[in-house]
Amino acid sequence: MDRAILSKRITSILSDISRLNSALYALNTTDIQRYPENYEVLSTDAALRAERIACRLRHIIYAATPIKKEEYLTSAAVMQGVEIQEEDGIIEIKLPCLLPKRKQRQSTEFLLDPFTAALAQFAKSHAMPRLRHCVVCFSHVYCKDLPLQRVRDYDNLELKQFLDVAASFILTDDSGLLCDAYNTTELGPEDCTRISIMDSARFPDWLEKKQAALRSITEL
Repeated sequence: MDRAILSKRITSILSDISRLNSALYALNTTDIQRYPENYEVLSTDAALRAERIACRLRHIIYAATPIKKEEYLTSAAVMQGVEIQEEDGIIEIKLPCLLPKRKQRQSTEFLLDPFTAALAQFAKSHAMPRLRHCVVCFSHVYCKDLPLQRVRDYDNLELKQFLDVAASFILTDDSGLLCDAYNTTELGPEDCTRISIMDSARFPDWLEKKQAALRSITEL
């Protein structure tokens, strides 16, 4: 990459960082209890700015260094805390944040690319189940210490791209008709998204155990 172009992009990123600092300062001085709506707007703005900065820096790495995109994104997934495990034929994935809202393209890229790389890396070292029909379950976990107004409608979340990526590693056929989605909302110690991928025949038992676990939590 031409040095002048590279310098111009880095200068632009420095400007983004300055605006992020201002957004964080405003966030830090806002009372979340008295002004929850303002806090939501400011925190979303700060998070999106940070994600945009990360994505722009990624693009510089891809264009200006010999590091392969897949190699970097695998490291990004580890740094973000993406966790994947398989138990009894069910793939369990934990994302350390809530899924982005629809139409927030930069935010989707920030999480979707490492998510895809993490699944690809996992598939290299594990025998992934190959299914004709699967269910992908999204458990949206909201931090119990923050206002409930943060809870979003499922229609406002970007689910399809994550659903498509998950299904591509599991299904023997890429037809969307063979993959169903299920959503549930929970309260927990921290924000995160848990994605469970399974054969449709396993879903009733999974759902029964899930509901029993949630009932036990509410009784504490």
